[in-house]
Amino acid sequence: MTVDNLKKEGKYEYFEAGEGTPIIILHGLMGGLSNFDGVANYFPAKGYKVVIPQLPLYTQNILKTNVKAFSKYVKDFITYKGFDRVILVGNSLGGHIALYFTKMYPERVSGLVITGSSGLYESAMGDSYPKRGDYEYIRKKAEDVFHNPAIATKEIIDEVYATVNDRIKLIKTLTIAKSAIRHNMAKDLPKMHVPIGIIWGRNDKVTPPNVAEEFHKLLPNSTLYWIENCGHAAMMEHPDEFNRLLDEWLTTKAEH
Repeated sequence: MTVDNLKKEGKYEYFEAGEGTPIIILHGLMGGLSNFDGVANYFPAKGYKVVIPQLPLYTQNILKTNVKAFSKYVKDFITYKGFDRVILVGNSLGGHIALYFTKMYPERVSGLVITGSSGLYESAMGDSYPKRGDYEYIRKKAEDVFHNPAIATKEIIDEVYATVNDRIKLIKTLTIAKSAIRHNMAKDLPKMHVPIGIIWGRNDKVTPPNVAEEFHKLLPNSTLYWIENCGHAAMMEHPDEFNRLLDEWLTTKAEH
């Protein structure tokens, strides 16, 4: 099963599979929903409903192109779906949105997992999303996201290249990057008591391992898991290990 048959309802587009406790997955800035194929294939059989909304990163008014507005969008989506409490899983910018959501609406969150998340580390956005440049430069930047550069397929590189060469998308990407820096979560994290799993690539160059350690230190109810030989997108680079750790965390830590 691949995450490409999206449901369209009103202003929402999303993937959904399975029945049970809802796991809402939030993708990153340059990450398509297909980055989570591994999770979407694994968890429906375990009694979870996996839901991956398409975040309106490039489709909302520029004033609604920020971490806070995306969190509100996720809340509206969850309400629309009729979910009471959910488990959130977010990668990169998606992790940041999930953290901000948890700060704003803690009563809606029974657990949260972040991987390669922004929110603490200021250059997480600026450095990793090239402003423009030739194809080779973009290729190198895309390969840097992974420990194994072969995972940066031509398809992934082409998508990043197209985004940074689309003027509107570029402006919005930079707006989001600035918003991520502005919404630094360091002061908020110690007040967040929901169970939080931190799954991090040991070789993440975008949000380095010390960022995961800082999250772990600041979040009072967190568990930190490492994936070896792994970069910024653990669920793509080591999907089986990511699923195993997420399953372990869900079984032992999340509130059921």
